[in-house]
Order: sequence, then structure tokens, then C-alpha cells
Amino acid sequence: MGSPKSFLSMSLLFFSTLLVLSLAFNAKNLTKRTNDELKAMYESWLTKYGKSYNSLGEWERRFEIFKETLRFIDEHNADTNRSYRVGLNQFADQTNEEFQSTYLGFTSGSNKMKVSNRYEPRVGQVLPDYVDWRSAGAVVDIKSQGQCGSCWAFSAIATVEGINKIVTGDLISLSEQELVDCGRTQNTRGCDGGSITDGFQFIINNGGINTEANYPYTAEDGQCNLDLQNEKYASIDTYENVPYNNEWALQTAVAYQPVSVALEAAGDAFQHYSSGIFTGPCGTAVDHAVTIVGYGTEGGIDYWIVKNSWDTTWGEEGYIRILRNVGGAGTCGIATKPSYPVKYNNQNHPKPYSSLINPPTFSMSKDSLVGVDDGQRSST
Repeated sequence: MGSPKSFLSMSLLFFSTLLVLSLAFNAKNLTKRTNDELKAMYESWLTKYGKSYNSLGEWERRFEIFKETLRFIDEHNADTNRSYRVGLNQFADQTNEEFQSTYLGFTSGSNKMKVSNRYEPRVGQVLPDYVDWRSAGAVVDIKSQGQCGSCWAFSAIATVEGINKIVTGDLISLSEQELVDCGRTQNTRGCDGGSITDGFQFIINNGGINTEANYPYTAEDGQCNLDLQNEKYASIDTYENVPYNNEWALQTAVAYQPVSVALEAAGDAFQHYSSGIFTGPCGTAVDHAVTIVGYGTEGGIDYWIVKNSWDTTWGEEGYIRILRNVGGAGTCGIATKPSYPVKYNNQNHPKPYSSLINPPTFSMSKDSLVGVDDGQRSST
């Protein structure tokens, strides 16, 4: 007779085999649709996202990709132990290679990295359990970068919009297109990718940035409009980097303002993410720029609230929650390159989130062209 240990091992192997077979059976059943049903789903999807293809060959090729996406979705969601789900979104008929080449545009900046101890965790420091800058009115609605690798510009602008609201009290939707057209450097090339900190540096050097309404987004590279570049509605004084690979320092920073980060978004799961707390698989070869606008805990799982720039049809109405407190570089490398803009007020420090749920009267920045509504430049 075998030992109890051997019996236990055999039992675990048996039940593991049953689980694998069960998942495979469920996935097979989920994808067991007739070709006519699949075509009807595809046609409905095309209508929903306003897509069409001129040639029959292209239609058929995209249909095959769509079916592979659906198979991936069915197999992923059949595992009820996962903390997140994937689904059909606007990227369902694109290969992962096509997706990466079009929508992931983060590059490391040419500016010298300025790691600051501003948000270094302090002994005895107590942070809020939950932060969501949307509830404090410091986050503009979800935007869409379109088929342009300008994620770096959207991340930079989102944090500038946030700190401008925190310091001045005014939430102004600012211009990503101005960064795309006018903020090019050796490493930052508009729709061909760029650096968040290059975006910050452009705003600093330019003395401010225009509004989205005045300099609207086109999702393509354009010639810099110098007249519009000279219209400045919000500015920042400098930018800093959170200590690298330190999620506690990153949490401290997010408790005071939205923070720009880069992460690895190249996988199928990220491409088709639908809801829940994303846990990977992903590495730390960061390739996409996003914005952390808060954090929290659900069911004992800590997460970051991350604003993306792929419209509201992706993820949780344009957002993704990403697993927090894993140590090191963080999930998908989210803690490797955090940065944020600095805008001085009388206290030389943003007010913490906990004091802004019912926002008090704010101190004005030392610059003059702030504190106005979108499209109305200050005369002071």
C-alpha cells in the first residue's frame, strides 16, 4: 500500500486533470458555434464599431482573426478563478502584432531623470485606503488616441490636467495634439511614439499649453500651429520621478495627484481586457503610457485605477484596474518609470486626496494663465 503522501499526490493529479479537462470542455462548448452564427456575430460587431472592408479577401482575413479572438476570449473566461475578464472590443479583428505597432507608443525620454524624495514614504505615514481622483473632479473624461502611437501625450496631458485642477480648482481639457505637432524631439516623434517627460518638458519650455477645444486632436501628425502654440491656458513648473520600483512611494504620490506611468501592454489579455483586476500575464518591457488616477482594494486584492486612451469601448469604460503591491517593478512594470508634473502653490505642495473630496478654495499658481474655463484665456 502506498504512503499517504503518494496517495495525496495522486489525488491532486487526478483532480487537476479533471479541472483541465473541464475547462477544455467548457471552452470547446463555448466556441462551438456554427459558421453562420459566427458571421452574424462578426457583422453585428462590424456595425457596432463602424468598420467595413472593401475587398472580400480582407473581410475574410479579418473574420478569421475575429474567430481566433473569440476563441481566446471563451477559453480565458471559462476559468472562473481569474480575477478579470476579456471581451470583444474595437481590437477584435486585429492581430496582436498589428495592435502593438499601432497603439503602443511609449519610449524612454531624452531628459535627465529627476528622481525626487517628495513622495518618499515617511515613518508613521498613513495613506487613505482608497483614492479616486475622478470623485475629486480632477480627471477629464476618457479620450481616444485613435490609430496613432500618441499614448505618451495622453498620459502627460492627463496628469497636467489633474495637477492644474488640484492647484487652481479648474478642470480644463488640454491639447494632446499640440504635443504631437509641436513637442517632437529625438526620442519623441508624435504618432510614432514618445516620452511622457518630453511632453512635460515641452510644456515647461513653452510656458504652458492650449486647450483641447482650441487645438483639437486629429489622431495624426500635423504641422505645429505656432499661433495656437502661443495660446497658453495651463502651465507647470517642473516634473519629477517617483523612486523607481517602489509601489509604496507610488501609492504616496497617487494620494496627492494623478501619476503618469508606463507598462507592458503587448499581450492578448491586455488588448482584449474587459473588466476586473488585471493580473497578467505581462512582463516589464514597458511599451505603453497611461495614468494612475487612484487605487483601492476589492475582495482582498489591491489594485491601481488606471486611465487609458483607447476610448470608453475598451476595458471598464476606458479604465483598467491593475494588481497592486506585488513588489519590485509592479504588475506589467507599472512602478518602473512613474513621473508627475509639479505646479507650485503657496504651500509648494499639492493638497492630499483626502482633503479634496469636498474641495476647499485653492491657492493660485505663480503663473498667470490658469484658473479659467476651457476656451477662455485669462486676462491677468
